[in-house]
Amino acid sequence: MTYCAAISVDTGVVLVSDSRTNAGVDQISTYSKMHKLISDGERMITLLSSGNLATSQAVVRTAARDVKNEANNNIKTLTSLADVAEYIADISRAEQKKYRAKTDDGFNPEASFILAGQIRGFEQQIFLVYPEGNYIRAAKRHPFLQIGEIKYGKPILDRIVEPQLDLQTAAQCALVSMDSTMRSNLSVGPPIELLVYEADSFKSGAYYNFSSDDEYLRALRDSWHGQLRDAFNRLPELPSHSTPMRIIDGSTDQ
Repeated sequence: MTYCAAISVDTGVVLVSDSRTNAGVDQISTYSKMHKLISDGERMITLLSSGNLATSQAVVRTAARDVKNEANNNIKTLTSLADVAEYIADISRAEQKKYRAKTDDGFNPEASFILAGQIRGFEQQIFLVYPEGNYIRAAKRHPFLQIGEIKYGKPILDRIVEPQLDLQTAAQCALVSMDSTMRSNLSVGPPIELLVYEADSFKSGAYYNFSSDDEYLRALRDSWHGQLRDAFNRLPELPSHSTPMRIIDGSTDQ
């Protein structure tokens, strides 16, 4: 399984992704799900992927080939990130159609993507591209997007993330969200990739790759776990009296 998240704040974008593609009793496979498509001083575009690995690889490979072959539509010539999102969606749909035509044994070629970055003249943006080819853009009132195993890491994002957040805090929030997911789902795991992009820099951004025994990741996990327990222990106690409970048929109170 997979977990990837993107956070867009006023000062930039934070991206985080795990690298686990398979977790069995005697075998764990990993593959990077963070694909830095371009960073040339005029635009910075990165893609996060979830779902079928063959489809994801084909989309990234096709995008790179179109740049090399100077195709009419490629990530260097498209005007806006919305255009790039539609371009990625078109490639993804085409690859899925191709794989479905080759097999009828229940093989699922679907893949989802988060497209993030900035093109000069526009603000930074993040898009979620669905397997069906439609896509959405993150909004100010909801400045983050997730793909993959999203439910475990969502609560911390819901409570903390807002546009005014600084990049350092956004990055910490992304890593806590990832750690919460890994703790609850063994199919999501390290290495963990983190990209911190500063708005209007048009550079690739600060990149981190955390292994399972990384000292910082372990310290962050221990600190979050300890403070979460402390906060729980400080919760107000239940009232000393209880409200009468009515039996389900409504005939008797306890």
